[in-house]
Amino acid sequence: MLDCLCQGVIWVFVAVKREKSCGAIVFSEGKPVEFLLLHYGKGHWGFPKGHMEKGESEEQTMKRELEEETGLSRVEVLPGFREEISYSFRQGAVAVFKEVVFFLVKAEEQDVRLSFEHSEAKWLSYDAALERLSFDNTKKLLEKARSFLGQHNYFQPRNVDLNQKNK
Repeated sequence: MLDCLCQGVIWVFVAVKREKSCGAIVFSEGKPVEFLLLHYGKGHWGFPKGHMEKGESEEQTMKRELEEETGLSRVEVLPGFREEISYSFRQGAVAVFKEVVFFLVKAEEQDVRLSFEHSEAKWLSYDAALERLSFDNTKKLLEKARSFLGQHNYFQPRNVDLNQKNK
C-alpha cells in the first residue's frame, strides 16, 4: 500500500543548509613534486579540508584542519592561489549547499599522522594524483595548482632536451 501512495510524489526538502569549509592542496617539493591525497571514510580520495569555526579566517581554518587531519604544521601557504569549489548533497531531508576554499600549501615534511576521518594518505606525482582523485572538481583544482606551480618554476618543462642546440 505504501508503494502505491508514494508513486508520483515529489520529494521536498524540509530544510536547506549552507556550509563553508577550507582546505589545502598540499605538495612536497622534490623530483617529482608530490601531492598529498587523503582517503575519506565514504570511499573517495581528496584533499584535506574542514568546516570553518566561528571567528576563524579562511587561512586559519585551513591550517587547523590540515594539522588535525594530517599532523602537518610546518607548511608554507603560497600567496596568490585561492580557489573555490561548490557542490550540493543531501543529508536526509536536508539539502546542503557547500562552498570550499582551497589554498596551495608547500609541506616542509612528509610524515603524515592521519585522523580518524581518513583511512589512508598518499604522496603522489601529479599524474598519479590526477588519476586517483575521485571528483572532477578536485581534479580541476589539481590542474590549476600544477599550472600555478609551473608558472612559479616548481616544474621543469616536459619533453625539452636542454642539451639540444637549435639548428
